[in-house]
Amino acid sequence: MVLRSEPTARQVRLGTELRRLREAAGLTAREAAALLGTSRVQISHIESGLTGVSEERLRRLASHYACTDDEFVDALVAMATDRTRGWWEEYRGLLPTSFLDLSELDHHSSFLREVSILFVPGLLQTEDYARAVFSSRVPELTADELEMRVRYRMARQAIDIPYEVIIHEAALRIRVSDRATSRTQLNRLLELSEADHITLRVVPFDLDGFSRASSTMTYAGGPVPKLDTVVRDAPHGSVFIDSEAQLNAYRTRFRKVKALALAPDRSRDLIHRLTKEL
Repeated sequence: MVLRSEPTARQVRLGTELRRLREAAGLTAREAAALLGTSRVQISHIESGLTGVSEERLRRLASHYACTDDEFVDALVAMATDRTRGWWEEYRGLLPTSFLDLSELDHHSSFLREVSILFVPGLLQTEDYARAVFSSRVPELTADELEMRVRYRMARQAIDIPYEVIIHEAALRIRVSDRATSRTQLNRLLELSEADHITLRVVPFDLDGFSRASSTMTYAGGPVPKLDTVVRDAPHGSVFIDSEAQLNAYRTRFRKVKALALAPDRSRDLIHRLTKEL
């Protein structure tokens, strides 16, 4: 079987979950390979996402690993057998893989939660705002690269799953471009805040005791909680976080930030006031 040269984050996650099941069962890769009548190298390739695994083999492994969570196993099977070629595939080889991994994560998520401190989240940006954000990148993008990233960002916004977003007032006040761009962006937020699947809250500057200003994150709900994912931005691209301890920490962090943020109606009032100031 030909090995994948660059497995997607979803393929890597499947392998990671199978490795965790094996380790929880106290088995080595060599012992797991013996159960399937294959080699230790093949198990290593499966667990690293370099090659796929059939439904029959996956269920055999789960049985040998004494995994009794049928819903979780079914979710892993769905990951292993999925052959979706989403709209993002047209950008493969043209954009960094982290962009495509993020879109694939969106596609398979049951809900999204986001906290943004310095910028309006990509899922809510206008074209001009997105263009200004990408224009500030170092090293600079070519004109074609810039427009490609803007097109990609606009395409990614076509989601209809529940989306809870918390934006700090700093992100609403920072002008990534000019007044007109900021005003149009704020009006866009007011419009989107009325959508049935979007819940938008704002953390105001005058909030006492807010110490979570570094908590920018995207939390994506999986088909089962064990397959939730947190995405954090890093200098080299997005980082996908999936350990249970870290997921619990980010669930708690989001819950606490949400408790401090303004209610949706008061958030809209604040955005409307900021719009009038421009």
